[in-house]
Amino acid sequence: MKKLLSYLFLAFTFVTFAQEKDSTKIPKKTVQEFKNMMSPYYSYGNGLGITSPDSLYQVNIRFRMQNRMEYIHSDGDEDKIDGQIRRLRLRFDGYIGDPKFGYSMQLSFAAGDVGSAEEGKNTNIIRDAMIFYYPNKHWSLGFGQTKLPGNRQRVNSSGALQLTDRSINNAKFNIDRDFGFQVLYNKRESEKFSYILRGAISTGEGRNWTNFNDTGLAYTGKVELFPFGDFSNGGSNFEGDMHREQTPKVMLSGAYSYNDRAHRTQGGLGDDILGGGTASIQSLFFDAMFKYRGWSFMYSYMSRDSDKALFYNPEDISKFNYIYNGYGSDFQGSYTFPKHWEVIGRYSTQKVDKEIFDFTPNTNQYTIGLTKYIWEHAFKLQAEFTYEQQKFYNLNNKNNWYARFQIEIGI
Repeated sequence: MKKLLSYLFLAFTFVTFAQEKDSTKIPKKTVQEFKNMMSPYYSYGNGLGITSPDSLYQVNIRFRMQNRMEYIHSDGDEDKIDGQIRRLRLRFDGYIGDPKFGYSMQLSFAAGDVGSAEEGKNTNIIRDAMIFYYPNKHWSLGFGQTKLPGNRQRVNSSGALQLTDRSINNAKFNIDRDFGFQVLYNKRESEKFSYILRGAISTGEGRNWTNFNDTGLAYTGKVELFPFGDFSNGGSNFEGDMHREQTPKVMLSGAYSYNDRAHRTQGGLGDDILGGGTASIQSLFFDAMFKYRGWSFMYSYMSRDSDKALFYNPEDISKFNYIYNGYGSDFQGSYTFPKHWEVIGRYSTQKVDKEIFDFTPNTNQYTIGLTKYIWEHAFKLQAEFTYEQQKFYNLNNKNNWYARFQIEIGI
């Protein structure tokens, strides 16, 4: 019965399509040709797609999830086992009317993505909602909410990481998502010097913010250089050399962001600044990436500075919070074997500004990991062990560690 109804629908659609051929000037097609045009297709990196017969719209559907278990030891606290859906994402993108007019949407559903519900605050289901215009192959203009052009590891999808999560420096210093205008110009060649220029003007308050009460904005710019040409298969957008570059490939990048009158302790992230205060925040990022025949090395530097760091509740000065100022560096290296096993090591060091050192420690973190790529980054098994040293202002130290296992799957 389902098959019969399917053929009846196709026949009805075909008749309607044929009747309109004179006005639309579309050549007459057989039922099978029409059926083939309507059939979903799959392509790696774009997910499951459908394009209309008249090519006036296209939608690509993707999902991914990360399921995680970990054992955590933190000095002074009881050991614990944590199991959670770390990320659960659904993404749609494509174009409408003309391939020059694109769109991209991403929704998140895991507790760690959405956060806890708080009275008077917006939910965080929406991660991306962008409208794009592509005048030619070099330019891209965007309007909406998405990632700002900050540090490389943050711009990369969390599904394209070698380890189970980003570094401690990315967690504290990145500029994340925001709403506004973005522009990109790229000049890419596979074997020649290439570059990408990115810029953004955004609200500076982070994703899904609606409590606007001043005219402060954030201004971000980034330059990416590829001295020996672009990476194979978009290799600068994922970690590890799974495609085993046959010639050395290098990426060097720098980004700067100025957030005028930010209302949160990490710019577009963190808690609301107490007392209704604001801070003008500067963020600086440098990245380097090298890949060659299975070897991959990455370095990143991140920093934040603000015109004011400490804020107090005027009704109770015992309550305060602060801008997380400081700097940090990440060193990460890996080797991917021909059988798609990968060993990874990362060292991260983080230094906080002396004005806030009384409240939060300096940190060194050491991580080793093992990843098995079953279907590139779309389906992989990950295991890692991380050891962390925290040094406090009073010379006390804490030594923490965790062991983690994660499965990532998606299209």
